[in-house]
Amino acid sequence: MRFYLDMVGRVILGMVDTGRGLGAFALITLGTTISKFGAAKAVIRPQIRNQIFESGLKLLPMIAFLGLALGFVIIGQTVALLTSVGAHEYTGPVMVAVVVRELGPLTTALIVLARVGTATVIELGMSRATGEVEALEALAIDPIHLMVVPRVIGQAVSIFALTIYLILIALVSGYLFIMVQNVPLTPAAYADQITSALTWQDFVLVALKTLAFGAIIAVVTCYQGLAQPLRLEQVAAATSRAVVVGTIGCVMVDAIFILLFLLV
Repeated sequence: MRFYLDMVGRVILGMVDTGRGLGAFALITLGTTISKFGAAKAVIRPQIRNQIFESGLKLLPMIAFLGLALGFVIIGQTVALLTSVGAHEYTGPVMVAVVVRELGPLTTALIVLARVGTATVIELGMSRATGEVEALEALAIDPIHLMVVPRVIGQAVSIFALTIYLILIALVSGYLFIMVQNVPLTPAAYADQITSALTWQDFVLVALKTLAFGAIIAVVTCYQGLAQPLRLEQVAAATSRAVVVGTIGCVMVDAIFILLFLLV
């Protein structure tokens, strides 16, 4: 019994220590973004564009495939089930609640975390382990401004755009599955139900949530790869920690947004 209590205590203390470190790193990143806003534009802007390309454009085929799968698996079957029980008038609210508010943003964030976040930890961890970060500091170059700020901005923008892309593909592919099943629902009725269920809060929620997901993923992965001394053999463990912490962070923020949406 004592062994399990000690293990739980170590886990809790580790989570508290990680949260404190992430909070401090996030504040440093925010301060650097504000204090050096507009500085070194010739260097930072290409870095931001590169991050948007890596985190956004290169993931379009994967997001398109997931959107098709999400539409066929979730939307098509849900609409077919609602129609079979005579509750097709709830199609719009269900689709907005499940796909637009929840599955779309969270699925996109987790894909970016798995595909881009892990690469970020490896890249920055290797830079830290080989002494490149110390070399930048010796040249009076702020590693946060050069390596972290472009990732925060680029990944936030990318997740927002990819989420909209995934939601649109999912909604269209969902109706294709509905047509295959011969559900008596016209395209106009399908679109009208979804647009009627959408409110201005949904647009604000999706925008804020996706931007927050992008910032969290960038901060977590950069923290794991950059904010602490690493040896080459420790990079793999840091990558695993980044995926776990990033997933927990996104889910917690998603839960907070749900509560705020329900309260509003």
